[in-house]
Amino acid sequence: MKRNRTLAVAALAATLALTATACGGSKSGNSGEGGAKGSAAGFNAAVDKVVNPSDKKGGTLNLWTTTDVDSLDPGRAYYASVWNFERFYTRTLLAFDGKPGKEGLNLVPDLAAAKPEISADGKTYTFKLKPGLKFEDGSVITSKDIKYGIERVFAQDVISGGPTYVVNELDQGQNYKGPYTDTDPNKLGLKSVQTPDDNTIVFTLAKPNSDFPYLLAMGSAAPVPQKLDTGAHYADKPVSSGPYKFKTAEPGKGYELVRNENWDPASDPFRKALPDVVKLTVTTNADDMDARLLANTADLDWGQTGLSQAAQVKVLQDQALKANTDDPYNGFIRYVVMAPTVAPFENEHCRKAVLYAADTTALQTARGGSVAGSLYGSMLPPNILGSDDYDPWGLTKGKPNVEKAKEELKACGKPDGFKTNIAVRGNKPKEVNSAVALQTALKAVNIDVTVDQYDGKLNASVIGAPDSVKSKGYGLIVMGWGADYPTGSGYLQPLVDGRFITTNGNNNYAEINDPEINGWFDQAAQTTDPAKAAEIYKKINHKVADGAYYLPIVADKALNWRNPRLTNVYISDAFGEVDFQALGVSDGK
Repeated sequence: MKRNRTLAVAALAATLALTATACGGSKSGNSGEGGAKGSAAGFNAAVDKVVNPSDKKGGTLNLWTTTDVDSLDPGRAYYASVWNFERFYTRTLLAFDGKPGKEGLNLVPDLAAAKPEISADGKTYTFKLKPGLKFEDGSVITSKDIKYGIERVFAQDVISGGPTYVVNELDQGQNYKGPYTDTDPNKLGLKSVQTPDDNTIVFTLAKPNSDFPYLLAMGSAAPVPQKLDTGAHYADKPVSSGPYKFKTAEPGKGYELVRNENWDPASDPFRKALPDVVKLTVTTNADDMDARLLANTADLDWGQTGLSQAAQVKVLQDQALKANTDDPYNGFIRYVVMAPTVAPFENEHCRKAVLYAADTTALQTARGGSVAGSLYGSMLPPNILGSDDYDPWGLTKGKPNVEKAKEELKACGKPDGFKTNIAVRGNKPKEVNSAVALQTALKAVNIDVTVDQYDGKLNASVIGAPDSVKSKGYGLIVMGWGADYPTGSGYLQPLVDGRFITTNGNNNYAEINDPEINGWFDQAAQTTDPAKAAEIYKKINHKVADGAYYLPIVADKALNWRNPRLTNVYISDAFGEVDFQALGVSDGK
C-alpha cells in the first residue's frame, strides 16, 4: 500500500495490533475559528477507541490534502488514502471492518452475503451476493460486474498503476489481456473466475493461498458496470456502489461526494454515511492547510502524513492543541539494508558491525524524533500478526555498542574498518538525514561511508536493479516499506523471498534467497488459521533479523490533527489512518 508522501506503500483474519497506547493528553476545551466548542479527546485518543461516538447525520465533512489522488478508478489507485477514500463510493466482496484496534483488521462480508465457501483443497472460493445491491444509476450489481471489474485490471495497457495481485493469482497461463480486446468466441473472459448466475461468483486458484481474501478487499476487485466503463477515463467519474457518489471531480482542485440514493444501508455491515456531503480540497500550500487544521476550518488531513514541522512544534508545545492529535503507527518500517552482494557485506560479521555501531536514537531523531516513529528491532511492523518485540542486536536501547562493533570488525577480517557507499533518495529529506546520521555513527569504528543521493523516481532502476547495486557499490541502502495487505506475506515476502528478486523493480535489496524462508512462505499460504500462519511469519522475521540484513530505523508514525467537531474518529489499523467513512460532524454544518 503506497503512502502518498513516499510513493512507496500499503497495504490484512484477526490480527494483533500493537498500537501506540493512548497517552493522557489535556482535556481542556479547544475551539478555533469555525470549530465546534467542546472537550478535546486527548492525545492518541483515537488510536484504539472511538472518539466522539455519534449517529448524528448531516453537514459537510471537509478533508484537505497537499497531494492529489493518484486515481479515483479503484482498479488504478495505489495510495493508502485513496483506498481509504474508496470506502465512500466503492464496495467489494469483503471489506475491512469499521472498528478501531485489532478488530478493524477483520474482513467482513460487504457485497457478499457471507464469507466464502472454500473447497477442501483450499483452491476454490464460492461467494453468494446479497440481494438488492445497486449501482448509483439504480442498476443491479451482479456477479458479472465483479468479474468484469477484475478483468479490467488485466488490461495493463489501459488500467495501469494499481496493484496487480489478482492478475498474478488468476491468470494461470491464460495470458488474458482484459475485456477491451477479448475475442473469446465463448465470451468466457477470465476462465479462473466463473459466474454461474447473477448472484454467484466462483474463484479457482492454481494453488491454495490463505491471503486470497485480502485481494478481494482491494479496489482492484470492485464491481464495474461494463455499460458505463470508460476505460482509461473511468477515473473521471467512477460509478458508485457505496453510500456516496461523485458530484464533481476536478483533479488538482478538489472532489465532492453527495449521497447515493440507491445505496441500501441495510445491506452494509459497517458504513455509517453520516455527512450529507464529503469534500476533498487539494492545495499546494502545506502551511496554509496546517493553519486551517489548527483553526478547525478544515477537519482532517486526507493524506494522513503528519503535520509539517512548524505546526508540529506548535502543537507539541501546547497540551491543549496536542489533545486534538493522534500519532499512530502507519504500518511502515523505515530501514537500512546491508547488501550481501557488495563487499565486505557478504560477511555477516561486517553486517553485524554496522548494527552494533548504529546510533538508533540519532537515526530516529533524523526522521523527526519519537513522534515520527518508535525504535524497532525487527522487520514485521506492529499491525502485522506475528510481530513481536524481537531485538537481537539491542537496537531499541537507542545507543551504539562500539566495543561489540569492533569485535565484529575483527571477526570479519576488517579490524581497521572499511569503506562503503550508502544509497538514498535525494528528494526524501528524512532519508537523507538518516543516511548522514548513520555515516556519522559509523565513523566511530572507522567505517567510512559515502552518501550517494539519487532521484527517487529512478528507484526501480537504481537500487531496484541488482546489477546497479553491485556496480555502484551500494553496501547500504536507505528505504521504507508498508504492506498492501497486513499479513506476514503481504509485508515480508517482497523483501525476503528469493523468488521475488527481479532484474528491475526489485524490492528484495538484500537478495535473500534462503530455501527455508521461501518454504515457510509456502507453508503459511496453505495455512487457513491466521494464528498458525502468524507463528510461521514470526519464524521468518526472527531468521531475517538474525541474519543481520536489515537495520530497522523506526516503526513509522505520523502526528495528525482531528477537528474536535468530528464524530466517530478512530484509527483503522488496516490503513494506518483515520477511517474516513465512519466520520461525522457534530455541528451539522
